[in-house]
Amino acid sequence: MNVSGRPTRTIWPTADGTAVEIIDQTRLPHAFITVRLASLAAAAHAIQAMLVRGAPLIGATAAWGMWLALRTDASDAGLAHAHATLLVTRPTAVNLRWALDRVRAHVAPLAPPARAAAARALAVVLCDEDVALNRGIAAAGLPLIRALAARKPAGARVNLLTHCNAGWLCAVDVGTATAPIYAAHDAGIPIHVWVDETRPRNQGASLTAWELLNHGVPHTVIADNAGGHLMQHGEVDLVIVGTDRTTSTGDVCNKIGTYLKALAAHDNGVPFYVAAPSPSIDWTLRDGLREIPIEERTAREVSHLTGRLPDGSVATIALLPEGSPAANPAFDVTPARLVTGLITERGVCPASAAGLRTVFPAG
Repeated sequence: MNVSGRPTRTIWPTADGTAVEIIDQTRLPHAFITVRLASLAAAAHAIQAMLVRGAPLIGATAAWGMWLALRTDASDAGLAHAHATLLVTRPTAVNLRWALDRVRAHVAPLAPPARAAAARALAVVLCDEDVALNRGIAAAGLPLIRALAARKPAGARVNLLTHCNAGWLCAVDVGTATAPIYAAHDAGIPIHVWVDETRPRNQGASLTAWELLNHGVPHTVIADNAGGHLMQHGEVDLVIVGTDRTTSTGDVCNKIGTYLKALAAHDNGVPFYVAAPSPSIDWTLRDGLREIPIEERTAREVSHLTGRLPDGSVATIALLPEGSPAANPAFDVTPARLVTGLITERGVCPASAAGLRTVFPAG
């Protein structure tokens, strides 16, 4: 996607071949800063501290982290240590485990001297695969938006609502939930995006809005609590969100607040779709509410907020009375019954075990 007109990915190998670079997403939207990752510890920190975030990008960064680790210690013990170190950084996003297991299975049969090069080659492949998957989601989701536009008066806009950031910043490129949105915009379909601010961390206000602004997509940032009101007044034609883990039965785990949007959409007859690339589907789980681990992040993400002051400087301020505790569950689970459909790289399917099998018969 474009940053100031320049095609950009979220993670890429350095020109000298000794490290990878990432966009530090904790600095957006006020500064575009890249960070060099040259070690296992640096990769693990980038994931845990959310310099990179979003299930697909977490997986891609973990794959590169395995390469960085194996350059230093490619023994069986080193391979196990790298896998274990990265696996605990973010417990909810299943792409993390998927990528780590794939790299481990690929390099484990090799002699240690060959492992680092093999891991690097696979990391490149996984990044390219992610882009291809998301382009597939764009192709599968575009007809949904096109159909909505066809039912409107000529020139009337299609109003979409998103939650959190499921854009190209959550992936290697293109994005998941935003992939059909970008495709519709590029196809000349009049669209407008309601962007949930998405407290805490404000990934909608800071990341999705920044993305859409750079790509020229009309959008409006709204408070998280405004979505239901807009649906009641017919101002939302479709809700589309991403997923950090979707069960084999269609339950969807995503950024906290997604469940509330699904409830509001259901009550108002608004279609609620989830963009779910195959690496985000956990075929080992059936009951999302009981089986998906929900990450509890630091209370500081709730109690403090970072923004730009009138003089242009960036500062972090406290929001709560001193001494008030805060809780911060990072995700919630939307039951499959509230999901209109899953948009996968192989097509749109019902959010159910049978529906998923229509596009992924082998699981």
